[in-house]
Amino acid sequence: MRMRARLLLAGAALVVATTNAMAQAPTAPPPAQTAPPVVPPVTSPPPPVTSPQSQVFGKVLSLDDAVAIALETQPNIRARISDYIAAAFRVDQALAPLLPQITGSWTVARDQNVSGGVSPLTTTATQTARTITTWTTTTVARLSLSQILFDFGKNFTEAARKLADFALEDTELQRQLVTQTVKESYTNINFAVRLIQVNQQAVERAELNLRSARGFFEVGTRPKSDVARAEVDVANAKVDLIRARNAERLARVALATAMGLPATTPLQIQDNLIYQPITMDRARLAEDALRQRPEYRQARLNAEANDARLRRSFRDFFPDIVGGGFYGAARADMNEIWELNLSLNWTLYDGGNRIARYREARANLDAAQARVKASELDISREVEQSINNVIEADERIQAAQVAVASAQENFRLAQGRFDAGVGTILELTDAQLALTQAQNTEAQALADYRIALARLDRAVGRR
Repeated sequence: MRMRARLLLAGAALVVATTNAMAQAPTAPPPAQTAPPVVPPVTSPPPPVTSPQSQVFGKVLSLDDAVAIALETQPNIRARISDYIAAAFRVDQALAPLLPQITGSWTVARDQNVSGGVSPLTTTATQTARTITTWTTTTVARLSLSQILFDFGKNFTEAARKLADFALEDTELQRQLVTQTVKESYTNINFAVRLIQVNQQAVERAELNLRSARGFFEVGTRPKSDVARAEVDVANAKVDLIRARNAERLARVALATAMGLPATTPLQIQDNLIYQPITMDRARLAEDALRQRPEYRQARLNAEANDARLRRSFRDFFPDIVGGGFYGAARADMNEIWELNLSLNWTLYDGGNRIARYREARANLDAAQARVKASELDISREVEQSINNVIEADERIQAAQVAVASAQENFRLAQGRFDAGVGTILELTDAQLALTQAQNTEAQALADYRIALARLDRAVGRR
């Protein structure tokens, strides 16, 4: 800016000098020229601050969009990340004793010395005793340095590093749990929407049957009981519709919360209740689960950390060799003071405390190794159960689709018989109920299939 101001001042002086010279010249002045406008520097506007809610307003979210927003905004994930950062700093704390330790000290002492004496102004005959008080101020500045030379590996960071890795796996575990919750909540919304559609159709069919029953009753071809039964069917269908709408609202609240958004955030999502067959390799899925599940890696890290603690407790039986020294000066006489030292510290007997700690570390290692095997069994069980649930939901979808087709045909025939006057209201309502149940069963099978796939991803360690 200073250089630019200098250039502008120089330009202005040049314009003034040129104008004066032109005024004194005898020739006609040249045509006036307009100076180019000064263009202010263009500064890019700051990026707009986007809130999580702005990412969903007016947008139809796919399942991948919902998962991405959840992984970005979910506070539980941020909490796990902060826990990992804290664990990483604990590694630095474990490393600190291995580095030189430098301390500075400054001591000021003021001493009072009280002694008795004779006043020099008195004669020998009239000598009187008096108290003499003297003060002495001493200042000592000292800079000390100590360094562990050899401690047989007592202070080492392996256990702390394993625990930091454990916290990192906990972050990945939280991401997978959030992803699973978002997938299930997303599917539950679509399932509730499908139930609303099914029950809305059931209400429309029940109202149509009620109008038919009333028409037949008015002309005297049907009894009053048919009208009453049709009214009951309409009321029951409306109750089911109210429940479905409330389930849809609750599912939207669950999805918004899982995404880290306020519960009142309006969400628009895509329909994912579409049957897509998949192929599964049991052996490969089991191998992937042991490689990708953070719980299994955490169990192994915990065992490795306990192994490091065991080795640490064994090294407590050996001595420490520490080198140190200090340098300083006394202010009273400015005497230089310094010292170099080498110390060997060895606890020969402490009442059996070190032996007890060693045995405790051994027991903790055995327990951690057993938990690794238990985690492996649990993961294998979860993978097998998830695979079987996917297969079961797949088979239910096939059966439910056949049942819906049959129920639709049965309802069509029953409605035709009732309209023709040869069928009963009980036959019609039974056919209508069977159709509604078949459609609900199909929607439930599709939702269970999607949820089973999400839980299979979780069992294998995929997001």
